[in-house]
Amino acid sequence: MSVKDQRQQALEQWASSQLGESVTGLPASGDASFRRYFRYQLADQRSIIGMDAPPGTENNPAFIDVAQRLAQAGLTVPDIIAYDEAQGFLLLSDLGLHTYLQAINEHNAEPLMAAAVTALVRMQAHTRSDGLPLYDEALLRRELALFPQWYIERHLGQQLDANQREEISSLLASLTEQLLTNITAQGQVFVHRDYMPRNLMCSSDDCSNVASPAIIDFQDAVYGPVSYDPICLFKDAFISWPEAQLEAWLQQYWQQAVAAQLPVPPLFADFLTDCDYMAVQRHLKVLGVFARIHYRDGKPQYLQDAPRFIQYLLTISARRPELAGLARLLALLAPVHSKEHSA
Repeated sequence: MSVKDQRQQALEQWASSQLGESVTGLPASGDASFRRYFRYQLADQRSIIGMDAPPGTENNPAFIDVAQRLAQAGLTVPDIIAYDEAQGFLLLSDLGLHTYLQAINEHNAEPLMAAAVTALVRMQAHTRSDGLPLYDEALLRRELALFPQWYIERHLGQQLDANQREEISSLLASLTEQLLTNITAQGQVFVHRDYMPRNLMCSSDDCSNVASPAIIDFQDAVYGPVSYDPICLFKDAFISWPEAQLEAWLQQYWQQAVAAQLPVPPLFADFLTDCDYMAVQRHLKVLGVFARIHYRDGKPQYLQDAPRFIQYLLTISARRPELAGLARLLALLAPVHSKEHSA
């Protein structure tokens, strides 16, 4: 029996003891971490989610803490029914079957995003951030370091010569300082850190009831730049939108953020600049994370979305001449990406 099967069996035994009836779980979802979710159908027709979150790899106390903070702010999150700290098992209320990512399309995107923006502004304005880890310069640098370590060296390294690697290293060092100068000067708020359609649950089975979305996968929350979560929402890892649409949604967010007295710039154009700088940091980080998940964790599907992030970066570099280093970096990588996609 594999380790995973042993943990699933132990989770079901624990869940059965907590619920007072024997349950067998069906996989509900998985994610890029080591967490797994199972759905248990109870005799009274209710369903409960069992979460297998190995304490050696998952920060379960943070999950519980942030869930309580978000609930206190009036946001919808899973109720924690039971928790076994030693084993890393949780029982959670079932928020349904459909995420925004599964449901959203060109016909319903406007009302769904409007609800997501309203929830985001509430989250930033009303969620306690005291005691959260800081999204400070040290963390931003560690995240950016994933790009050269995993995406450049591990994923593309064999296709780059020594001169190219040296120039890339120099460009990244300069770009890092440029990004951090802007990002560390931005207003600070509660940051979910993965506020995107995959982590928003619909309030009805078919997503036709556009109410405040339920929020999941929040355990990595930090106190950091106000532009981070809007970028997560609109420049998603798994779905792309036209630039005009993105700007319109960012303006909707900015207007509500100003009204809520969040620390965004008073001019929308300045907010867009902040968003672009924040987006470059996030996109480079995500490319590194996806490569790491592929090579270290054996989950190759995430790296298939790398071209989406390259395109995001190309779009920003084209409209930000001050980010000439980014444009040069992308130009160096372009031949390698062409070989990859034609292989």
